[in-house]
Amino acid sequence: ELGGRLWRFVDTAGIRRRQHMAHGADYYASLRTAAAMDRAEVAVVLLEAPHVISEQDVRIIQLALESGRALVLAYNKWDQMDEERRHQLEKEIDRDLAHVAWAPRVNISALTGWHKDRLVPALDTALESWDRRIPTGKLNAFLGELVAAHPHPLRGGKQPRILFATQASTRPPTFVLFTTGFLDPGYRRFIVRRLRETFGFEGTPIEIGMRIREKRARRR
Repeated sequence: ELGGRLWRFVDTAGIRRRQHMAHGADYYASLRTAAAMDRAEVAVVLLEAPHVISEQDVRIIQLALESGRALVLAYNKWDQMDEERRHQLEKEIDRDLAHVAWAPRVNISALTGWHKDRLVPALDTALESWDRRIPTGKLNAFLGELVAAHPHPLRGGKQPRILFATQASTRPPTFVLFTTGFLDPGYRRFIVRRLRETFGFEGTPIEIGMRIREKRARRR
């Protein structure tokens, strides 16, 4: 019970390094973790704050992203760190977790319950974003202004254009862009950044797909 409400937490099995996952108990532990992630709505990734962010931590976060879950990062044992380590950890987060800078961060102590009340607002924020839908008119007005100010770079002498966009689904928010050509990954990331700046989406991944309009053959 948190914040006067009941939450169901599933403690996943530990994931070891990739070379140990191909056999035995470790392999089945990884399968159980993936299955739990697929059934979840929000993933709370628990990081041991006094320790350096590991490759394994980054992989677990990536698993949450690939599963399309809402995401909250919880830094355990934060109360045990001195000021120097906290400053160092902030640098590590900026460097190694820049791709999930949009995820809410909560500093807690699992042992003492310190700051556990801060977990609920982070969970609510992430879940609300995960379920957010942008009206089609508002979405296309946003994209029209964005493309006018920052058009896609020329590709082979041609400039791909976005004709229309729609939000296909939520959980996570998924957008489909109807275009005249292929949009570079960097430009799609730029659109995602601006979507976050304009509409929030704190705590959820955003997916963008494309449908390229085929040129019709001219009739003779």
